[in-house]
Amino acid sequence: MASESAASRRSLLTGAVAGVAGFAAGAVSAGAIVGSKKGPQVFVEGRARFKNKVILITGATSGIGAVAAKMFAAEGGKVAFCGRRTDRGAEVESEIKSEGGEAKYIRADVRIEDDVRRFVDTAAELYGGLDVCFNNAGITIEKPLHEYTAVEWDDVVNTDLRGNFLALKYEIPHLIKRGGGVVVVTASSNAIATNPKRSAYSAAKRGLVGMVQAAAQDYADNNIRINTLIPGTTDTEFVRRAAGMMSAPDPVWEAAVSVWAKSNVAVAHRLARPEEIAAAALMMASDEFTFMNGAQIVVDGGKTAHA
Repeated sequence: MASESAASRRSLLTGAVAGVAGFAAGAVSAGAIVGSKKGPQVFVEGRARFKNKVILITGATSGIGAVAAKMFAAEGGKVAFCGRRTDRGAEVESEIKSEGGEAKYIRADVRIEDDVRRFVDTAAELYGGLDVCFNNAGITIEKPLHEYTAVEWDDVVNTDLRGNFLALKYEIPHLIKRGGGVVVVTASSNAIATNPKRSAYSAAKRGLVGMVQAAAQDYADNNIRINTLIPGTTDTEFVRRAAGMMSAPDPVWEAAVSVWAKSNVAVAHRLARPEEIAAAALMMASDEFTFMNGAQIVVDGGKTAHA
């Protein structure tokens, strides 16, 4: 879920990306091929790890969440997902159904307790329970710590940390009733190694790791596994919006971020594709890793290993 407030939403990439945008635009207009390094394809065709399972996803109207919704559905899951943008939610739902999958978009803002409770309960009622929860919603505001207003700080923390607490609070009773299940919580590589102007985001994401470690112990005897997914910087609308390049043509964005990544993304020298991160979420949620609990799975292309 991307933050909608104006100039206060600073970039994960602003400055560096902006500095190469002019170069990228020139390269594209000159016909140069400067597109982002794509990486290997992620194949899930023919697998059915989630057949007849109910999947709940927060923050799935774009980015990693939207891709995960499609991938869970492609593997037989019945997917209920939320986000604040009704047009995007309807679009993702339609795309899944057009491919023969089962999905339902339910509008909810994870900062609002009643929204979260209604979303979770509605999804469980619609599909007869819950099996897998992918708690993925998050935002960022980037600026030096003393420049945050209390409202801005609360917006990040209430979305990224409190929103995940609320999701778990209302998911857990359904999972207990089901006899067990799996929760995957999206944190960030900034929970391990961060950068300037990310104090609110880093605090919230690092807090998620501690919350998951404790919650995993709370509910292990209920056959519920809870783990943290720690992705690196991913080529999504979240990052593109933060960089202030939503209006830039796709080739300009791809060229700019490719140049930026070569100098700023250690080891991999590229951004992750959302499919690569979503594939990790599906792996963690599957029955193939039944002894994984309270863990942090880092999928960052080597960023934190280098740091």
